[in-house]
Amino acid sequence: MRLSDEEKRILQGELGHPVQKAMELQVALGELFEAEEMTTISSVHISGGGVVSATKAGASYVEELAKEGARFVANATLNPGAADLSFWKEMGISEEGFAEEKTFCDAYGKMGAMCRSCSPYDIGNIPRFGEHVAWGETSAVIFANSVLGARTNPVGPPAAIAAALTGREPLSGYHLDRNRYGTSRVLVSASLGDGADYGALGFFAGPKAHGGVPVFVGMPSSTSWDQLKALGAGLTSASSVTLFHAVGITPEARTEQQAFGPKMPSASYDLEFGDTELRSTLDRLSAAKKEEVNMVIIGCPHSSIHEIRRVAELVAGRRVHASSGLWLFTSVVMNAYAKRAGYKQAIESAGGRIICEMCPGTSWKNLFKNLGYRTLATNSARWAHGLPRGMGVEFHYGSLERCVEAAVQGRWAWR
Repeated sequence: MRLSDEEKRILQGELGHPVQKAMELQVALGELFEAEEMTTISSVHISGGGVVSATKAGASYVEELAKEGARFVANATLNPGAADLSFWKEMGISEEGFAEEKTFCDAYGKMGAMCRSCSPYDIGNIPRFGEHVAWGETSAVIFANSVLGARTNPVGPPAAIAAALTGREPLSGYHLDRNRYGTSRVLVSASLGDGADYGALGFFAGPKAHGGVPVFVGMPSSTSWDQLKALGAGLTSASSVTLFHAVGITPEARTEQQAFGPKMPSASYDLEFGDTELRSTLDRLSAAKKEEVNMVIIGCPHSSIHEIRRVAELVAGRRVHASSGLWLFTSVVMNAYAKRAGYKQAIESAGGRIICEMCPGTSWKNLFKNLGYRTLATNSARWAHGLPRGMGVEFHYGSLERCVEAAVQGRWAWR
């Protein structure tokens, strides 16, 4: 690889041991991916934001870096962790587990990482179009690449830490124009509603894209930020896709020609997604057999303020059923916003709870099962697809409105 004079000094240890080791890792990765040089990055998002997902070995590594005085030179955010540090007892998390989580978070904080969320673009980590970044967490990576038009490959925790310490990333993969063109075309004719429908579209199309770049044609021009977030999360829940284009909506797809560039295919579509496909995919994701709902969970990726506001509107003047529960997962930033706007109070008055900086998917094993919850409801394709296998639970899947209604009624309303 061609290294700049500054990068050579880093590699020679002139800026200290932690950053030297970081550059050694990045050079090795660059050579592996046949990168010719490094690119400067503006921000990093680090997955493995909790002890469970990082493992004790990973946590020890982070804590040792902090003790050595390592400091991030790029804007850095973390993925959610294993516990809400203000609500851990109610979740049945041990004092030992809480202490491990807090020590881990404090170490990242010393190095300069901000709060934990899988939606860093909602909490100030918002790269500009064309900007090079080094992000982990698949739902964040696909949002950055597709919706923001930033440039990143999926970066694992050690490589993301290295990028945060050096401010560099190997110039390869989706950092290069030639790798960002569409590879398959999806015609969308289904009547799409809220984010759950977009999550279903992503879950359906992801495996059929074979790890390439799907281009969606026919999506409504009114498609929102949160709906695009759900589409990307649905894609990554079922496949290795980390970039998509939506014609007339996302920044690199003003037209089909722009989305495909020199790879423009024939007039035929590789895939069609109509109302029949939508219904069958919704049914596939909603696999629970029992009518009762013990818990409703919202917020994968983390809930935006718009989603929190909508839940507050839906529960206004009502109560969550005595045999059920309602948890919204989000960041401390959105939680503070919700509190100031009165949405948090409305949700808690109804018996719901806002959970901060946590993801059930990275929490201690069998979290819901240990709390006595067996049948859950969600509007997240990622959770409906991924959590049942690891936590011994089953899910109803549907719109935000159906999920909130299930929390109030304590049961799922079959179509």
